Amino acid sequence: MEKISVIVSCYNEEKSIPLFYQEMERVASKDFKGTDVEFEYIFVNDGSKDNTLKVMKELHEKDNKVRYISFSRNFGKEAAMMAGLEAAEGDYVTLMDADLQDPPSLLKQMFDAIKNEGYDCVATRRVSRKGEPPIRSLFSRIFYKLIDKITDFEMVDGARDYRLMTRQVKDAIISMQEYNRYSKGLFSFVGFDTKWIEYENVERVARRNKVVFLEVI
Repeated sequence: MEKISVIVSCYNEEKSIPLFYQEMERVASKDFKGTDVEFEYIFVNDGSKDNTLKVMKELHEKDNKVRYISFSRNFGKEAAMMAGLEAAEGDYVTLMDADLQDPPSLLKQMFDAIKNEGYDCVATRRVSRKGEPPIRSLFSRIFYKLIDKITDFEMVDGARDYRLMTRQVKDAIISMQEYNRYSKGLFSFVGFDTKWIEYENVERVARRNKVVFLEVI
């Protein structure tokens, strides 16, 4: 039996988490039916001000595949993702947002690319920015063009944090000792054979440093 660890960074996502969990369970039971694959969910509460932690605890009590990490305050998404990577026990690890802008329906395609095509990592990029403010889209494009000019590694415009990777890739990322991390840059820097999957932008289902933990389950 192989395990996929699903890491979900959450800041004020009390409404999104149940919808995310429901969709992931649907994908696990439908798309991965008949495979020797099991899931674990690691929700990271990044100092939320709403009932995000309460919702995580309730899911944990309902389903032992659900684990959670809770920060003492808001440390940012990069810290949350790193905490999830360090806690992940799976043979494969995926980073996802709770608001379903990262479609769980792509996971089986990503998994098959690693298992059957020999990739170490399968990453995603948006081919449209529908729903984003025009000024944000403009600055994002300028950022990627600038990074391409001043660095030696490839930065893909529209790249998301949403990716599925082997344990080897996860361990390489964890071994990097940078304090101020930029995950997309680190994934490019460590190398590994990566396949890119393109998809249209998806609307959110709901609104949505040194790390100190309140609780780790």
